[in-house]
Amino acid sequence: MFMGEFKHSIDTKGRLIIPAKFREQLGANFVITRGLDGCLFVYPMDEWHTLEEKLKKLPLNKRDARSFVRFFYSAATESGFDKQGRINLPKTLREHAKLDKKCVVVGVSNRIEIWSEERWESFTDEAEENFDEIAENMIDFEF
Repeated sequence: MFMGEFKHSIDTKGRLIIPAKFREQLGANFVITRGLDGCLFVYPMDEWHTLEEKLKKLPLNKRDARSFVRFFYSAATESGFDKQGRINLPKTLREHAKLDKKCVVVGVSNRIEIWSEERWESFTDEAEENFDEIAENMIDFEF
């Protein structure tokens, strides 16, 4: 399980250090793709394969399903670490998440999310402000 929040900087070549505890859990190869809310999602290969199976079951005759699958897969890239524990983020993904310099790497259960520090702070401010309401709505999901 991935959990925790870590601040790192992305270099001019688009490389980002991933915390050691996350590297161990990700394994040698993993998939990075566009995430929701303006961040990137990083999946270990076993989680990626599980997600792929679910996405294959989406109905092709539904426009939203086709659009989501296209958007999700079109920027997905298999990646690995360099000797310094960094990953290389393609320009398309950096642009999607507006990653420039300061980044936040967040563990979210079965995946890692990579956020621009500015977007992360905006998200956490809003979530903190509405946390009680969000928690109340989770009852609908038997939480």
